[in-house]
Amino acid sequence: MKVLVINSGSSSLKFELVDMTKEETLAKGICERIGINDSKLVYKNIVKDTKNEISEDMPNHKVAIDLVLKALQDSESGNIADVNEIDAIGHRVVHGGEYFKESALITDEALKKIEEVAELAPLHNPANIMGIKVMQELLPGKPNVAVFDTAFHQTMPSEAYMYALPYEDYTELKVRKYGFHGTSHKYVSERTAELIDNKNSKIIVCHLGNGASISAVKNGESIDTSMGLTPLQGLMMGTRCGDLDPAAVLYIMEKRGMDSKQMDARMNKQSGVLGIFGKSSDFRDLEDANALGDDRAYLAHHMFTYRVKSYIGAYAAALNGVDAIAFTGGVGENDSAVRRDICNGLKFLGVELNEEINEKRISGDVELSTAASKVRIFKIETAEELMIARDTYALAK
Repeated sequence: MKVLVINSGSSSLKFELVDMTKEETLAKGICERIGINDSKLVYKNIVKDTKNEISEDMPNHKVAIDLVLKALQDSESGNIADVNEIDAIGHRVVHGGEYFKESALITDEALKKIEEVAELAPLHNPANIMGIKVMQELLPGKPNVAVFDTAFHQTMPSEAYMYALPYEDYTELKVRKYGFHGTSHKYVSERTAELIDNKNSKIIVCHLGNGASISAVKNGESIDTSMGLTPLQGLMMGTRCGDLDPAAVLYIMEKRGMDSKQMDARMNKQSGVLGIFGKSSDFRDLEDANALGDDRAYLAHHMFTYRVKSYIGAYAAALNGVDAIAFTGGVGENDSAVRRDICNGLKFLGVELNEEINEKRISGDVELSTAASKVRIFKIETAEELMIARDTYALAK
């Protein structure tokens, strides 16, 4: 069975074609600048190890997906002879609210529920829904599956997901912690449990990138995570502020004469590493500047690692111990300085980092702890598209 994985954004569309007989990625790519000038399709044939770029106007997602299907069938650079070789389509959907505790086959009823919770993720769910509807139109009769960022965290107990607001804000407005990056946290926690050969384990997953979150996973289930009603809560990120005093928001709005949309943009797009460092939200730029003695880069780096350490400590308490800590995501997988400074602050847990291995750029999943470490440390390459393909395969069968 071949599964086409679709991750539809407001102006972009990522895709991956996976052969589930061997869980082998055949092709992957992205449509960029949909509805904007200079749009293009980047197509990578993994089997042939080739890469093509197609510059073509994409006024909407229907045109973009149609181009993807044509690229997949291209006689020279494509991977399939006919679209009928695609057996099912898996869609990343950011928010499933309380409706979806696991991935779901798309039906009229399921689509209606996804639309109902769209206001909880106004930047993401409408684009995800658009991708689903276009695939239903272009490939009628093929099963479509929604895989939710929030689903893995639906196992959190109420004491973890509830906010201390008036209870009617939960019952009437569904204001609570939902958590995100669930597909990554699920994959990485399962992979870590395999590596330590213990399914009944206590694992802390650190998904660190431009967007960052941490989860506490006990016996394969999420019991807490750092992101909340939206992805803004939790860690300091590339452009997001993370946790802060809500009164600070009101104070800034009043003093700067800002409305709610302006403040939302300030917290989501102008804060975090970008807000402190001032020059970039890219952690590679941050670490380069830090190495050259930039004071604000130093501050941003240590603010970030401090907050990660704080969450790990809190989640070690929530789990009543920890067997393993896994780093994943663009920063977690590639930034040895971030991993080093986080782990060096966790010696009270018995964490001992093998600094020589940590400094090496080794592909694949790597153990970073010493033999004497009481907590095992791993660098795990996340595979969100594979998890989407697996859930799609299971439901479409």
